[in-house]
Amino acid sequence: MSRKMRFTDPGEGIHEAEVVEVMVDTGDTVEEGDSVLAVETDKATTELPAPYGGRVADVAVAVGDRIRVDDLLLTFAGDADADGDAAPDRADDHHRASDAARDDKDAEAADSGDASTAQETGAGPKRGGKGPVPAAPSTRRLARELGVALQTVHGSGPGGRVLDSDVRAAAEGGDGSPEESATARDAAPEAETPPPTEAEAAPAHRPAPAYEPPDFSRWGEVERVPLRSVRRATAREMARAWAEIPHVMHHDHADVTSLEQFRRDHADAVEAAGGKLTLTVLVLKAAAGALRAMPRFNASLDADGETIVLKRYCHIGVAVATEQGLLVPVLRDVDRKSVREVAVELTALSRRARDGELAREEMQGGSFTVTNVGGIGGRLFTPIIRHPEAAILGLARAELTPVAGGDPDAPELGARLLLPLCLAFDHRLNDGAGAAQFVNRLRESLQDPESLLLGV
Repeated sequence: MSRKMRFTDPGEGIHEAEVVEVMVDTGDTVEEGDSVLAVETDKATTELPAPYGGRVADVAVAVGDRIRVDDLLLTFAGDADADGDAAPDRADDHHRASDAARDDKDAEAADSGDASTAQETGAGPKRGGKGPVPAAPSTRRLARELGVALQTVHGSGPGGRVLDSDVRAAAEGGDGSPEESATARDAAPEAETPPPTEAEAAPAHRPAPAYEPPDFSRWGEVERVPLRSVRRATAREMARAWAEIPHVMHHDHADVTSLEQFRRDHADAVEAAGGKLTLTVLVLKAAAGALRAMPRFNASLDADGETIVLKRYCHIGVAVATEQGLLVPVLRDVDRKSVREVAVELTALSRRARDGELAREEMQGGSFTVTNVGGIGGRLFTPIIRHPEAAILGLARAELTPVAGGDPDAPELGARLLLPLCLAFDHRLNDGAGAAQFVNRLRESLQDPESLLLGV
């Protein structure tokens, strides 16, 4: 009797995912625990392990498919030598109850290079095209971008694991024949399966649109591209936040002339420790002090709408722009860490976000968020609060600005480095006066860095 592998609940309110890679074909033989699919759930890519060992009888999904909890993924043949289990329905129930925890464990093992791989005989480090290829999700994505079939690549990592450098070498002609790579790509699900239409991509629970858009093709050529992965998750969460949270924006600027000198004085020491000392790092430390003094900006409104949850921890999310979209890794206990520790941690998290290696847990549990567009450009912007947080701080480009000072009867003109600040806050939890006090406290800390940012 056949056995079925279904998509199990990843937890944390996530109920759907997108298939980004199918690692097996009908007829392949795999061992229990081998990675068979890669899926992207909101903002994390996870490899799903086979719950059984044996022959794959049917692959029910293709790259680009959107799947929901309990959707069928694979069917395994009920061969007597596959597992020796004659009660597949009961096995299904057992595996569905435990797969979510194993998925996370296996994904972490894959990123660390400790993932188990199916044993091969006489194949060496190069795969013959059967069974999953040991590689991190970021390496798999790189292979897709470069058009390299992983089955044709020599893995130089532990146990034949394929590394980024192996993929790049193969793309440049250093491994795997072009003919073999082209054949593998032509046979891959990505080449055979067209992307889902907008109707197919839409989850069944999505409500009807508030209006019926016109037929835009009446006025010219159009292209319809489904919202996927990070962009889809961002759209959903931003719409929810804007609909549920009454936003108010408080704008100000801070004189960070002394802070910039402080940053330059300590940049080399922080770099030697493995971090990068940026204005964002220093703002994080200043914000942590303000949150500690004014905890209602470090809070959430409970589901009953009548209880404020004051958080005694200070976990700050930092928006990071990546090729996949905006990701927000969370730095834990910012108020308890030195500037150097925050800089090193933020540097590592930002790199892993851009490489697609963040674990789902690393983007959860934030109590406040900082987003900085200054490195890209812009003099002012108004960010949207991340539900269910109470506030978000937006930073724009710090600019050298003429500033008048001194006595009104004898003004003095000088140049100061001014950093635009925008605090978006939930008006249900805080009022304008509190927001002004919060930003004042933040500004004072930034303008006197030596008094606050000790222990670099």
